[in-house]
Amino acid sequence: MPIDPPARLLMGPGPVNADPRVLRAMSAQLVGQFDPFMTATMNETMELYRGVFRTRNEATLLVDGTSRAGIEAAIVSLVAPGDRVLVPIFGRFGHLLAEIARRAGADVHTREIEWGGVFSVGAIERAIVEVRPALLAIVHGDTSTTVAQPLDELGAICERHGVLFYTDVTASLGGNPFELDAWGVDAATAGLQKCLGGPSGSAPISLSPAAVERIEARKSVEAGIRADGDAVLDEPIRSNYLDLGMILDYWGERRLNHHTEATTMLYGARECARLLLEEGMHVAIERHRLHGSAMLAGVEALGLDVFGDRAHRMHNVVGVHIPDGVDGERVRRALLEDFAIEIGTSFGPLHGRIWRIGTMGVNARRDAVLTTLAALEQVLRAEGHPLTADSGVGAARDVYSETAA
Repeated sequence: MPIDPPARLLMGPGPVNADPRVLRAMSAQLVGQFDPFMTATMNETMELYRGVFRTRNEATLLVDGTSRAGIEAAIVSLVAPGDRVLVPIFGRFGHLLAEIARRAGADVHTREIEWGGVFSVGAIERAIVEVRPALLAIVHGDTSTTVAQPLDELGAICERHGVLFYTDVTASLGGNPFELDAWGVDAATAGLQKCLGGPSGSAPISLSPAAVERIEARKSVEAGIRADGDAVLDEPIRSNYLDLGMILDYWGERRLNHHTEATTMLYGARECARLLLEEGMHVAIERHRLHGSAMLAGVEALGLDVFGDRAHRMHNVVGVHIPDGVDGERVRRALLEDFAIEIGTSFGPLHGRIWRIGTMGVNARRDAVLTTLAALEQVLRAEGHPLTADSGVGAARDVYSETAA
């Protein structure tokens, strides 16, 4: 039978419903890989993502694959075996960065704090001084804990200590402030399936000149020999598909074929960026802040406790403690079966302790927030959780009224 997925309102930590305009763009017909339309679309996409990342980096492009492909491409291309990498971990995805760096042969050093908090700038600088890494790798917004690590001062610290600065902005880009150039970030990778409002499968990436220089130093034709015959000091990049040196040649003026570009994903990624810039990055970020604030007020009015450092809460996802006596998975199942609404659970030490409710991408809108709160109230009432009727929806409407005023 033809594929026919059920209608769902995806209000979890991602993926979220794709913007219908993105899906329409992805239905466009394919062209040849070096057709002038194809190469022009690649160039347009690069320019659009410079606006999204807030950068002038020429090396701003897409890695074909999910957001994890972008993360791995960045790390495996920037890190040679034996390089020291510092990974401050405040949630699940910091552990992911550390694992990928270890697989790339890096000498990985971690610093960890309890989930729900963020690192102070001083703590990260002290770790840099102690470890003397080649690369600082850190998550910006970690959906496993729903908090965002401040990054705005880290670039200057990394520059002062001769460290490259990479961050994973998969969960934050487009819904939270991010300024690649102004913050001194050398490499950032993302995905489409959260605030960018698209499907998973394409990983936008931007690389500073310093990051490109590092990658170029590791490029090789074969077995550690440069095209000019000189020996390569670093071991070649340990991947073919995720070798950013070759991918940069494919997206650059030389157009050296590396793989068959995922044309349909290119169309979708281009439309995600086009829609964000058409709306305006500051407007999109404020939209996520507004609807995230309404969701926060609503869940608190339902008598639910919010998880994590409120001062550093991400705009686009809220963590909620599962009340005592409430079956968290039964609530999620009832929301899905009775209301076709999906919210998320969490991982590791938070598994079974919190729900994660997202307001991102095309779902960062008033009706999605109010519908989710109304449904959650009914399910919680069935669980015997004490609450005041219409309190969640009412609190969210108050947030919207205050903003309108």
